[in-house]
Amino acid sequence: MKLQLALDETSLTRALELAGEVADYVDLIEIGTPLIMAQGMAAVRAMRQRFPAKPVLADLKIIDGGYDEAALAFEAGARYVTACALADQTTLRQSLRAAQDHSGVVVADLLSVPDLPRAVASLESLGLTALAVHTGVDQQASGHGPLEDLHLVKAGVRSASVAVAGGISAASIGPYLEADPDVVIVGAAITRSADPATEAKAIRAALDAVAAFAAGSAGGTANGQADHSTQRTSPAAGQPNVRLRPGTSQ
Repeated sequence: MKLQLALDETSLTRALELAGEVADYVDLIEIGTPLIMAQGMAAVRAMRQRFPAKPVLADLKIIDGGYDEAALAFEAGARYVTACALADQTTLRQSLRAAQDHSGVVVADLLSVPDLPRAVASLESLGLTALAVHTGVDQQASGHGPLEDLHLVKAGVRSASVAVAGGISAASIGPYLEADPDVVIVGAAITRSADPATEAKAIRAALDAVAAFAAGSAGGTANGQADHSTQRTSPAAGQPNVRLRPGTSQ
């Protein structure tokens, strides 16, 4: 399970500073849509240069011009680009073609998709291998969150990886980890925290607790000692308790 930092600042200087403060705790760095709109591909190039060991995602939310827009980000150094799941299938295919030509990955953003099970099946049939469950900032202001959608997507997905984004923090992460996403995306909870590194460290500790539990469970199963009961792991002091399921994958 990976942690993706979403940088939605419009200042490239500030985005680089924030990434530097929490780089030890995150696996991927997302150039958020506001940052891309303000700074263009320069933000992708700068982040890739500053943090060469961290894969960069360009949150383009492609809705048209699939090949050209995806290629812009891949050529700037992005490993991943997002395309709207609501885009025309031709656009999604063109985005995938750009990904193939540049050894990149297209992530289908499921923001505002009305029929998630149907969309998941359609997207996987097109060849999408990465999906993102996403509750937008405006939707969050109305009290919505992505947990229910995450469960729907996880129930219907065949092989694509699943990310989740939408107001997740160290305090709220527990139920999301129970749903076993492949990537947890966190933005404001880290970037707008009074202490971004402490928040990122707490989230990292929760993800690592899941990984440790999964490894222990797998070892116990291999030794004929599987425990089929639900258990509770207590991470380090100050971290949220996370209910974990035996067999949760990393």
